[in-house]
Amino acid sequence: MYSNARQRLSSASMSMRKTQGLTLIEIMIVVVIIGMLALAIIPNITGRADQAAVARAQSDIQALSGQLELFKTDNFRYPTTEEGLEALVNKPNNVKNYPKGGYIKKLNQDPWGNNYLYFSPVEGADYEILSLGSDGIEGGEDYAADISSLD
Repeated sequence: MYSNARQRLSSASMSMRKTQGLTLIEIMIVVVIIGMLALAIIPNITGRADQAAVARAQSDIQALSGQLELFKTDNFRYPTTEEGLEALVNKPNNVKNYPKGGYIKKLNQDPWGNNYLYFSPVEGADYEILSLGSDGIEGGEDYAADISSLD
């Protein structure tokens, strides 16, 4: 009688063990599926961040260009390279028509934390505003490429 009860107890505990947790193979399958999903999703997310940074730099350059046009309308010239974009924030010494508070409140950096570069005059144009891209070095390709007001 005891042996029969032991067999029933033993088989009941065996079936409970089988249903209590996941096997190693099941866990590995879940990890592989999660990895495949991550491989499909992550490039889309990181690519969007880079695209957004480039779009922001282009938008900043357009906004600065608009303020430079206002500067020229008021003063009949663009700021010199030496005066730089700072001339939009603080009045240069030899400027007479300058709005109270300047043309912009402050100069922002590009999306990668670098200052926008300004040159005036440049060959073939009155000025150039430049971001050196994600690498902060002149030249580059893709998201590391320079972004210019002349493009």
